[in-house]
Amino acid sequence: MTNPQTKEELNNEFKNIKYILTSTMRSKLLLTMYTGPKNLEELREELKKPSATILHGLKELETINLIKKVQKQYQLTSNGFLLATNMVKLIENWVSINNDVSFWNNHALEDIPEEFLKNMHLLKDATYIKSTTSDLSNAFNKYIKLISDSQELRIIMPIYSENHLKHIIELLNNNKLRYLELIVSKDILNSIKLNDSFRKSLVKNKKVKIICIKKNLKLFLTHSKEFMSLTLFFKDGHYDDSQILIGKSENARKWGANIINYYERVINEESI
Repeated sequence: MTNPQTKEELNNEFKNIKYILTSTMRSKLLLTMYTGPKNLEELREELKKPSATILHGLKELETINLIKKVQKQYQLTSNGFLLATNMVKLIENWVSINNDVSFWNNHALEDIPEEFLKNMHLLKDATYIKSTTSDLSNAFNKYIKLISDSQELRIIMPIYSENHLKHIIELLNNNKLRYLELIVSKDILNSIKLNDSFRKSLVKNKKVKIICIKKNLKLFLTHSKEFMSLTLFFKDGHYDDSQILIGKSENARKWGANIINYYERVINEESI
């Protein structure tokens, strides 16, 4: 629960952020100086505004200790740099979400830990693939192509899918896949064990590490050195295999790896 002191600090911080964001000039000045100190001529050239307008904005920011003047250059203070950093994250998070609003709005997100939802900007370069009425398997086929080109995979698998497992086992048998880590629920693990072929190829395979988690997660997350991919569940609890998010940038792969690391840490804490 938030105590009164924390609430007061949050209210003050909100007022400061609102004060910046309600002024285009104040916002642009902070973001312009985020890349480094600028003199008045450089600010005038970048912002395409007259000196009087820029100087007025600079004075406002200087009054609340967000910028300072050092000789003839204006630069961010420590507070100004932190605020500008959060502004950049806010903008990039917004861009990431708006790349495909329906993907995030129509799916359950409760199993993506809050700290990773706050870092959605890491997915700004990710691609959203959708199946269509003329190609119902488009998303699935894109996924199979991705894992076929990887030598190591770490997967949070929230569903028992023979189609997925058959392709993965084929990669293992052909020595294309050298290491596989599967994070599954107890029910899914039991289903795998009931299938003789799956039990032999996965449970008893030295190249495979299976981690059993108590919770039935609502995210299908795959990570490799080359990519990360994410598919989710509808809010009614049904798995949606028609849309997939694919990220190949270092930031996207880091985002996916950290979620898997998070759930591995949770498992270890539960077992202590």
